[in-house]
Amino acid sequence: MPKYTLAALILASASAAVQAQACVVEVAGGRTVDAADYRLAYRTQPQKIVIGRPFGMEVAVCAKAGGVIEGIQIDGFMPDHRHGMNYRPTTKSLGGGRFQVDGLMFHMPGRWDIHFDIKSGGGSVRLTDENVLK
Repeated sequence: MPKYTLAALILASASAAVQAQACVVEVAGGRTVDAADYRLAYRTQPQKIVIGRPFGMEVAVCAKAGGVIEGIQIDGFMPDHRHGMNYRPTTKSLGGGRFQVDGLMFHMPGRWDIHFDIKSGGGSVRLTDENVLK
């Protein structure tokens, strides 16, 4: 069994704490989606989604283990109706894990899941946030 010094254990613990703190994202007036490896914050533009009207989204995402976010793809899906949006949004990277998404539209009332497919480290992970439109 390897021997660890107290200093090595403290250093490892401090390093893990810095990595965990490094993944802090906020978008003023927005919502946060937290998963095991990623944290994401977003705000719709306009803030209130109106059925049948286009909207955009400001998104910030980070990897809790300190990885680089290579990109993000966003889509909407209605699980109760088993269909998605009729539109394909465009995503522009703003750097540093921040993105501007335009061309989203929810065309009917009900539960919409927003799927955030995060590309990092050659793979992709999906985070989901639920929205109900009346």
